[in-house]
Amino acid sequence: MELQVISLDIPEGCNLILGHSHFIKTVEDLHEVMVGTSGQVKFGLGFCEASAQRLIRVTGNDTELETVAVENAQAIAAGHSFVILLKDAFPINFLNSIKQCPEVCTIYCATANPVQVIIAQTDQGRGILGVVDGYSPLGVETEDDILARQEILRKFGYKL
Repeated sequence: MELQVISLDIPEGCNLILGHSHFIKTVEDLHEVMVGTSGQVKFGLGFCEASAQRLIRVTGNDTELETVAVENAQAIAAGHSFVILLKDAFPINFLNSIKQCPEVCTIYCATANPVQVIIAQTDQGRGILGVVDGYSPLGVETEDDILARQEILRKFGYKL
C-alpha cells in the first residue's frame, strides 16, 4: 500500500464538501439537494464511479465550478468519492440534506480552508483515509476573540 497526500483546489470565495457514497444515483440526488436547498447557490459536483465504466460523473449549474470539481475528483481518483464546490452559499445549509441522501455514507469535510486528502493506493484502487482541513491552532481564544466569533455568526444570520 502506498500513501499519498492530494491538495485540493478551492477557488476564491468558494467552499468544498468532500464525501463518499455508494451508488451512481448520487449525482442526480445531490444535484437535487443543492438546488432544492438554495435557489441562489452556484455549484459543481464531480463523482468518481467505482464500477462499470468507472467515469467521473459531473453535474452542477456553474461551468467553472464543475470543471474544478472534476479536476479535484481526478486528483483524488477514489471510487464513489464526490466533491462539491459551491459559492453564494455555505456548506452548513446543505450538510443535513446531504447526510440524509440515501447514497451518502460519509462526509469527510466541508470547508473553505486549504484541504489535503490522505489517499491509500492499493492494487485494487484508491481510498480516502482522511483529510487535513486548514491549519493547526495557534492558541486559545480570548474574550475579544469570543466577541468576534459571536459577531460573525450574527453577521451571517446564524444567531440573533
